[in-house]
Amino acid sequence: RFSCRRLGAGLVQAGGSLRLSCAASGISSIKDMGWYRQAPGKQRELVAVVGSDGRTTYADSMRGRSTISRDNAKNTVYLGMNSPKPEDTAVYYCNVVSYYGIYFWGKGTQVTVSS
Repeated sequence: RFSCRRLGAGLVQAGGSLRLSCAASGISSIKDMGWYRQAPGKQRELVAVVGSDGRTTYADSMRGRSTISRDNAKNTVYLGMNSPKPEDTAVYYCNVVSYYGIYFWGKGTQVTVSS
């Protein structure tokens, strides 16, 4: 149902860049597409969300250094992150919410930022 890709290495250096993509298939009436993350010992948290109208929401820690976008024709959501920090190390999960209120989660991809 999900095809998530990490464009580039999963291990990146602080100050570098990171890009993730996630294509959802078999899901109709997609409202929101976004990314969440979960670091070891912590709860899953929002990274960024983009609505079907293009409006975006970012976690405070991500605002200004990350960009979320989507391609509605491809049901694909992208996340770009500039100057990642070691505290960005986490498993990143793609999330899709349909207009029926159903949440779908990708399997997650590990991102490790080295100092």
